[in-house]
Amino acid sequence: MNDPFSIQPFSIARLPKIMFGPGTLANLPTEILRFGSKALIITGARSFVASPSWVHLQQLLHDLGITPTLLSVEGEPSPAWVDDAVTKHKGGGFDVVVGIGGGSALDGAKAIAGLLGPANSVMDHLEGVGPELPYQGPATPLICVPTTAGTGSEATKNAVLSRHGVDGFKKSFRDDTLVATTAIIDPDLLVTCPQSIIAANGMDAFTQLLESLTSIRSNAMTAALAWSGLERFVLGFWDMWLLAGEDSPRATEARTHMAYASLMSGICLAQTGLGSVHGLAQPLGSLFPIPHGVVCGTLVGEATDINIQALIQRTPSSPALSVYARAGALVLTQNLHGNAALDGLVRTLHDWTDRLDLPRLSNFGVTPGDIPRIVASSRGSSMQTNPVTLTDEEIGMVVERRL
Repeated sequence: MNDPFSIQPFSIARLPKIMFGPGTLANLPTEILRFGSKALIITGARSFVASPSWVHLQQLLHDLGITPTLLSVEGEPSPAWVDDAVTKHKGGGFDVVVGIGGGSALDGAKAIAGLLGPANSVMDHLEGVGPELPYQGPATPLICVPTTAGTGSEATKNAVLSRHGVDGFKKSFRDDTLVATTAIIDPDLLVTCPQSIIAANGMDAFTQLLESLTSIRSNAMTAALAWSGLERFVLGFWDMWLLAGEDSPRATEARTHMAYASLMSGICLAQTGLGSVHGLAQPLGSLFPIPHGVVCGTLVGEATDINIQALIQRTPSSPALSVYARAGALVLTQNLHGNAALDGLVRTLHDWTDRLDLPRLSNFGVTPGDIPRIVASSRGSSMQTNPVTLTDEEIGMVVERRL
């Protein structure tokens, strides 16, 4: 991570056109027509298509002569699901793909948009499995509309796909051309989120912001965006959780803060990479049926504690410690510094874990005997940008403490 008081050279990868704010879903039909009238819309299994927002959107689409083809994804998209969808729809002549939903729907939409044209298997391009062939395209234009506040997938270039079981994996199909042409972030769509989803996705956004800030690839621009995201998280998360489903000005303001925090987390992670929590999320999410946000929420307190202790012991001059201290002062809304702020951050994260009743890993079947396999599979790209290189023992300790 660069010295926060100097500006080192950096580059920013492609981002979508961003349309943000309550009511912006109404812009979707016009954005579709920029590419044509034939749209493939990918949603989650139930919540959006059962909502009044879908009824209203259908009327807007009809008024502009857009007849969408619908496809839904149940849970996290798998390579097999993507390949089946591409086989079924590759001859459909679609002008644009639209993903509306949580991270799973958006990731599924990204992968399908990338492969409708070339029509080969997504296994050809997944990182770390298969032949890892270069993606040649062309990608179909993509519009992303998140309905949860957590993954930030609307701003990233990777489609995360999962295969569960003993030979499971959670890997990315990643290319700059998979970035959405437009991201429409309408906080009104978050009104249907229950408390459990708000908790898991909110902690995912928080983790992504904190890990982006402490990443060894953090830079002046991403730090500015990440801090603004953390500030909005502090303003909005607990109100959104407490007022879940409520239609009131306070609830709308909270959802707007969280939609912004999630967007910033996606923008930043796409530029900087993440850290140890997401390094562990890959094997835990593929080997066990643990939702991604739950993994982040249940691990972030312990992972932050172990990162801080490792930094103090091995690189006490690391600027990451100042970042953690500033984050501690922010979440506690107190003028704290040094060890008091570091201790306050860890204590607060543990308190959040308890208040949100985030489940322990053992609830999903993780045992002490699984720890060596989890540790061995955790050293992917996210672990490589962690602010300190953790030992196997330290990584295992993160898991052990949350069994």
